[in-house]
Amino acid sequence: MADQIGYKVVGTITSVKGRCSAGHKEGDKIELSAHNTGGLCGFFYHDIFPTVLLLQFGGKYPWGDPDKVRMECMDKYNAVTMELQRER
Repeated sequence: MADQIGYKVVGTITSVKGRCSAGHKEGDKIELSAHNTGGLCGFFYHDIFPTVLLLQFGGKYPWGDPDKVRMECMDKYNAVTMELQRER
C-alpha cells in the first residue's frame, strides 16, 4: 500500500448493542482512511466515509473536539458506536 496520505485516523469501537455483522467487539481499534475500510461493513463505512476524509485531510467540524468524532452505524438493532480519532 502507498505511504500514508494526510493524518492517521483510528476508530475505536466503544459499544456494540446486539451483534455486529462484521464481528467487531467493544475495544477494537481499526485504522481507517480514504483507501482502507478497516474491515467495516459497507453500510457503516459508507456513513463514516465523509468524516474519515475530514479527519484524514485536516478538516474539522465547528463544534466539539476537532480531532475526535463519535459515530453510530445505521443498524439500530445491532448498533455499533465508534469514536474516530485523528492522530497528530
